[in-house]
Amino acid sequence: MTANRFATRLNSFASRPQAEWPDLTGKPSLMQMAARAARVAGLTDLDLNFPDHVREKPAEIARNLGDLGLSINGFAMRYYSNPAFKLGAFTNPDAAVRREAIDMTKAGIDAVREAGASLMTLWLGQDGFDYAFQADYAALWQHEIDGIREVAAHDPGCQISLEYKPNEPRSYSLMPDAATTLLAIREVGLPNLGVTLDFAHVLYADEQPAFAAALVARHSKLLGVHLNDGYAKRDDGLMVGAVHTLQTIELLRQTRKDGYAGAIYFDTFPDMTGLDPVHECEVNIATVKRMLRVVDRIDQDNRLAAAVDRQDAVTSQAIIQEIMLGPDS
Repeated sequence: MTANRFATRLNSFASRPQAEWPDLTGKPSLMQMAARAARVAGLTDLDLNFPDHVREKPAEIARNLGDLGLSINGFAMRYYSNPAFKLGAFTNPDAAVRREAIDMTKAGIDAVREAGASLMTLWLGQDGFDYAFQADYAALWQHEIDGIREVAAHDPGCQISLEYKPNEPRSYSLMPDAATTLLAIREVGLPNLGVTLDFAHVLYADEQPAFAAALVARHSKLLGVHLNDGYAKRDDGLMVGAVHTLQTIELLRQTRKDGYAGAIYFDTFPDMTGLDPVHECEVNIATVKRMLRVVDRIDQDNRLAAAVDRQDAVTSQAIIQEIMLGPDS
């Protein structure tokens, strides 16, 4: 894992706008938020939402961000521009709406390539259902597979990463967990498809993050790691390690073992309660660096490998706590 690439959610830097832009009316612009993000020590990359953040030529945006010392990690699709998408993007019952969503995604892929990046993240949160007898499940699945296949085939040089989430905004998402997402990727059958693991999504899919990562590495490829935390009931977007410290460390160790080479992306929500986004992001970066040093110590301790081979939970917990917290005397 390349520990020196850190990306973040750009909209986080709209938090506490009055502290940064006391005379601002309306929302801060892309470059205003980016300039604020550029003050974060150690931040290297941003992810941009398409079409929301891309109001200028993508190459020009990339140059302007480069002037701030930031690179573009990738784009993420957002299907909000047409109210009809609420009933589905790739799975909408109206073929014209499905076509609009697919064509918009192709335009987003073209834009991210023009910006010099090659990662497009698809969170298909609108694709799902809310009621029994609302939809033909086989038809929904076929529409989803057809849509993913078409956009992935549009530019084989662009990596398409599927970010799953159990629900919200729909009561049931069509791809709610790692296994279902991997099933879809297998059915589509294109080599530029992979998975983005969002830590909070994985938690409230009732999954162990490192196990989900291991499955992804075995059956597909991990293209994105979104770190945050929460109480496993919803997408809380809390700071890294705030609740599930051990699980985060285990995930980082697993992704390193599996050869993940992408950025660590912070999908946290300081803007929900008005936290200082610069300080929040800096603490997230520092936390991950500390966790990676713990991973280094774990990998240098032969006792842990032996305990894991025996599935000896008591011994492994004792070793991990000693590595993290020091000896008991």
